[in-house]
Amino acid sequence: MRTLVTGGAGFIGSNFVHLTLATRPEVEVTVLDAMTYAGSETSLAGAEGQIDIVRGDITDAELVDRLVAESDLVVHFAAESHNDNSLADPWPFVHTNVVGTYTLLEAVRRHGVRFHHISTDEVYGDLELDDPARFTEATPYNPSSPYSSTKGASDLLVRAWLRSFGIAATISNCSNNYGPRQHVEKFIPRQITNVIDGARPKLYGDGLNVRDWIHVDDHNRAVWAIIDKGEIGETYLIGADGEVDNKTVVHDLLELMGRDADDYDHVTDRPGHDRRYAIDSTRLRTELGWQPEYPSFREGLAATIEWYRDNEDWWRPMKDATEAKYAAVQSVVPR
Repeated sequence: MRTLVTGGAGFIGSNFVHLTLATRPEVEVTVLDAMTYAGSETSLAGAEGQIDIVRGDITDAELVDRLVAESDLVVHFAAESHNDNSLADPWPFVHTNVVGTYTLLEAVRRHGVRFHHISTDEVYGDLELDDPARFTEATPYNPSSPYSSTKGASDLLVRAWLRSFGIAATISNCSNNYGPRQHVEKFIPRQITNVIDGARPKLYGDGLNVRDWIHVDDHNRAVWAIIDKGEIGETYLIGADGEVDNKTVVHDLLELMGRDADDYDHVTDRPGHDRRYAIDSTRLRTELGWQPEYPSFREGLAATIEWYRDNEDWWRPMKDATEAKYAAVQSVVPR
């Protein structure tokens, strides 16, 4: 199976490539990645000689058409995904997440190639902290940020191309991923690397915002389950029942790294910060038989901490620039 992985040098995409190489020898992988700050060939270390890597933009229609024509399957991870960045400059999110997805859809329509679209639970907005409900495949979209709104737009494009043009596609909306090779701008790796450097973790607002965490390998196994057994035209929610508030994440992380659980700083909350996400993955589990291999968030967090401790050469080059960017933002945000 000739598989084109867009965004395959980013966090979730690179882990998907490594998992695929380890478990599916019949799959030939081509990675298409723009190699922005969030993607790097170092995330594909160990895969050299086993995959083809193409540096390029998913909005490049000629390049995309050529690569899709040579493929049996497209797995679409490529996206601008950092909420803070989308608040500062929404255009890259519109360009990549909307225009890029349109470009891929037109190519798979022309060549009749199977397409799987990776999306996020953030398209559904948020839930109240005391609300027992969770997101399902039927939850209406209610995005809060430029990031989540452009992901919602890309989902709707896929659904329209399914209905209007009959492409062979599936969609998955996942909860928050964590694990190896995640950029240090993101919440968990930023806190881990801060502690490694002897700094205090940073917590937005009151820290009671809840995320539904899933280890990246569990997410990617679910993606393969959908590709293998999912029904064309359907959407599947991927979650591991990992609801934890941000304050607890920081407490657990500090304890696992041998620090006092209260050794962190509060910083000004970001605008429009969603309060709670929660995924109901019943359909994925009952229809496709998927189960997470990391059902305990704390167990997965411990494994993630060890990866960052053992791979400082991967994250160190981006750390100083990331912290400088956060410091600049905090200096201009009203207290």
